Amino acid sequence: QVQLVESGGGLVQAGGSLRLSCAASGSTFRLNNMAWYRQAPGKQRELVAAISRGGNTNYADSVKGRFTISRDNAKNTLYLQMNSLKPEDTAVYYCKLTAPGSYWGHGTQVTVSS
Repeated sequence: QVQLVESGGGLVQAGGSLRLSCAASGSTFRLNNMAWYRQAPGKQRELVAAISRGGNTNYADSVKGRFTISRDNAKNTLYLQMNSLKPEDTAVYYCKLTAPGSYWGHGTQVTVSS
């Protein structure tokens, strides 16, 4: 059974930084494509960043140059380093694992104050 647990969210002022983590269990983590999504109040869930099992990355235009996705296969953990945060980054951030099938964590709240 695949389980994903996000952590690292919180309240930060604009311009600050946070690092999100997603601990995975129940799958062969290194073989999976992983991604971070976010959902702001009243909006659809959107892709923030993705990393393939081979380490290739892609980012939403809105976060390029500010966010960095990475993975530690030895620790079965996915990360999202978020710098230069803006109030519009406020959302619940979700970790997604693609196995076959897709699995989601429960999310972690990120709030950026102006």
